[in-house]
Amino acid sequence: MKIRSLFLKIFLWFWATVIATGIALVITFIFQAESVPSQWHNTLTDTARFSAVTAVDLFDRQGSDAASAYIDHIGQQAHLTACLFDESGAVISGSRCNTFADIVSRAAVADEPAFSMKYGLARVALKMRGKNGRTFIYATELPAGPRAAVGLRRSVIALRWCVALLVSGFICYLLTRYLTAPILRLRVASLRLAGGDLSTRAAAGMEQRHDEIGSLVRDFNSMATRIEGLVTRQRQLIYDISHELRSPLARLNVALDLARERKGSDPAFDQMERDMERFNQMIGRLLTVARLDTTAPPVSMIRIDLTELASQIVHTADFEARERDGAVHLIAEGNYFVEGNAELLHSAIENVIRNAIAYNAPGHAVEVRLSAQPLAEHMKGPAMIRLVVRDHGPGVPEAELTSIFQPFYRVAAERNPQSGTGLGLTIADRVVRTHGGTISARNAAPQGLEVELLLPTSAHRTA
Repeated sequence: MKIRSLFLKIFLWFWATVIATGIALVITFIFQAESVPSQWHNTLTDTARFSAVTAVDLFDRQGSDAASAYIDHIGQQAHLTACLFDESGAVISGSRCNTFADIVSRAAVADEPAFSMKYGLARVALKMRGKNGRTFIYATELPAGPRAAVGLRRSVIALRWCVALLVSGFICYLLTRYLTAPILRLRVASLRLAGGDLSTRAAAGMEQRHDEIGSLVRDFNSMATRIEGLVTRQRQLIYDISHELRSPLARLNVALDLARERKGSDPAFDQMERDMERFNQMIGRLLTVARLDTTAPPVSMIRIDLTELASQIVHTADFEARERDGAVHLIAEGNYFVEGNAELLHSAIENVIRNAIAYNAPGHAVEVRLSAQPLAEHMKGPAMIRLVVRDHGPGVPEAELTSIFQPFYRVAAERNPQSGTGLGLTIADRVVRTHGGTISARNAAPQGLEVELLLPTSAHRTA
């Protein structure tokens, strides 16, 4: 049966971590070092000899019962095992003495104490001679009091903690990676989808998961497919309608010319001509927006002198601004180059400048500034060219600053009763994003609007 609940998976993973950590600690008990460091031998020997002298003396004076009572007292007070053996290794006093068999046998054939390590405790066996000349072997675990035991226990505790941390950390790392990796990949896919790549889908392998993340991935892909279909149909509809309107508009122009031939000059005909020209421009802009929004092959890019291009646009726009008692000034620190499409960039910059002229207050100049945008040290990628267009009009309400780049969006009519179709900034937005840049707007002090275009540069500035 497959586990479908992510909650249950997390619970079992953490439970497994606790179990694995416990097993690791048990393993450290079993496979820990069996030898005692030589620098601790003297301390261990002195500690064992102190209790050994008492045990042997009690045995000589009062017999094995007295020695056993003393050894049992040691076990009750210090929770440590001790035993007294004869010279051949036979048990005289104590319990569970078979655990000392290895070091007792070594001490019996040697004149030096024997040492070993078991379950984190040091053990020592040494020969003792009684008052009547009889030889004994006394074996005991390391008491808690001596400094050697303290150092030993600290090292054992440190080892166990290291093992516990390593095992639990490794399992938690696997769990964290198992949970976060698909979420991070899904986040990347969502950012690409939000950036306009409607063909983005989460990895197919992630859909095979039988838990909440798998369901989320399947829902995300379903949503992306739905959004792509809706947006594609909307774009195609705008393109088709805009294209089909060209034919009746052309017939209206022919009819207007025939009417002028028959009726002569009339102010109404002039107004009709201006309206049809505006209608034709709006259709052209709609087609431009639709073309930039579709997933058509990328536009051709060449190296363009952005300063020269902006200068040409400003020179032309200045004539239009003078008719409104204004002007357009270009302030550039040098020549800047970008990889782009000259026609599209011309259209984007011109739309932004003409929008500024339309809303600019009489007697003020529209300022166009061109400069380099330095990157922060931690940022990667090409340097950016910054083009700012600033007018001195009434500005835009803060809540609407991001909306002015949407198709057909216009601020309240009182800002400018002569406002256009609401497509100029939309085209600028699409063109800038096509070139890998960004466009934004903010209100200027004391009044006015600044529209900033950031485009990646293809070369350094030339003075």
